[in-house]
Amino acid sequence: MNCYEELVARGLIAQVTNEEEIKKMVNAGKAVFYIGFDPTADSLHVGHFMALCLMKRLQMAGNKPIALIGGGTGMVGDPSGRTDMRQLMTVETIRHNCECFKKQMSRFIDFSEGRALMVNNADWLLELNYVELLREVGACFSVNNMLRAECYRQRMEKGLSFLEFNYMIMQSYDFYMLFQKYGCNMQFGGNDQWSNMLGGTELIRRKLGKDAHAMTITLLLNSEGKKMGKTQSGAVWLDPNKTSPFDFYQYWRNVEDADVLKCLRMLTFLPLEQIDEMDHWEGSQLNKAKEILAYELTRLVHGDEEAGKAQAAAKALFGGQGDLDNMPTFRLSQEDFTDGRIDILSVVQKSGLAASRSEARRNVEQGGVSINGTQEKDIKASYDKDAFAGDGMVVKRGKKNFMKVILN
Repeated sequence: MNCYEELVARGLIAQVTNEEEIKKMVNAGKAVFYIGFDPTADSLHVGHFMALCLMKRLQMAGNKPIALIGGGTGMVGDPSGRTDMRQLMTVETIRHNCECFKKQMSRFIDFSEGRALMVNNADWLLELNYVELLREVGACFSVNNMLRAECYRQRMEKGLSFLEFNYMIMQSYDFYMLFQKYGCNMQFGGNDQWSNMLGGTELIRRKLGKDAHAMTITLLLNSEGKKMGKTQSGAVWLDPNKTSPFDFYQYWRNVEDADVLKCLRMLTFLPLEQIDEMDHWEGSQLNKAKEILAYELTRLVHGDEEAGKAQAAAKALFGGQGDLDNMPTFRLSQEDFTDGRIDILSVVQKSGLAASRSEARRNVEQGGVSINGTQEKDIKASYDKDAFAGDGMVVKRGKKNFMKVILN
């Protein structure tokens, strides 16, 4: 199966502007394509996962990725999929976030020997003359067409700032500059970026003529992928200091039954034939598929060793086999004890399983907390220091949140 056909089979392609030519270029390894990443935090999260995996797949087929870091567009903020305006970041924060992105992307993309590029749109956007931009670029855009775009239309009721209104023009200008500076002939993005991407293609044609070669593709679930980065407890980051490899593993281990095969196809590099064999799996077999998904993605982000540790810790916790040493651990200090004891509410709160004592109280009273596998509903329960010696105490809140608590 050729590269483009595999992308389709894995459910990654939604819309294209010229499928036959795009297919020919991708399969021949002639695509020089870009995907943009605005540095809104100091770590990528699982919402970026699909784009990173796609870049890796295309590079493996001989195509050249350009990772565009939005040091310039990040000064404005993308209004797509939002009901309010993003908080503006300082130049220093944006620069720091860009550096963090570069390190994480290198786990997916090979930047050696010119096989891929990483560029920052601050290099051209921050140097633009406003009047020149209005004359040379603004004249190519219809306000009526822009207001029909979904990314703007959904914001009109609550208010769309003029600052954000310029985002489409800035993103379109990115493609125009990448086309001229690096020969970029293709752009990828989520469904929520479609209007912005078409704007870039049209700008190239308007400025450089109808024969200018530029194409657009959107990913089927990239807009949903952004939501994948959020859970009830916050974001799931690729940075191990923000989301531990074990928690990352557990995130994928707990995906919905209906999503596991879709995630395997879209995000892993397992052969499609192997994944197709799982189509008839159900019950405990689906749990096995989730374990495969969790291991493969943890290995991709954090490496073989950390993936193995996370898998072993999960088996120890849920299957009674494996090594508890690799569980996420919280260390109590001597100062956490009063008269040599600590109560259950303090244990739950201090370990990060609850945000406050009142939340910890509710969790315990409602039967949502267990200690070493035994439910504990007594809010007055307390423990001496010996309870945290050796392997420590495994504290679990709900079905998916747990921590090994030991004494420092």
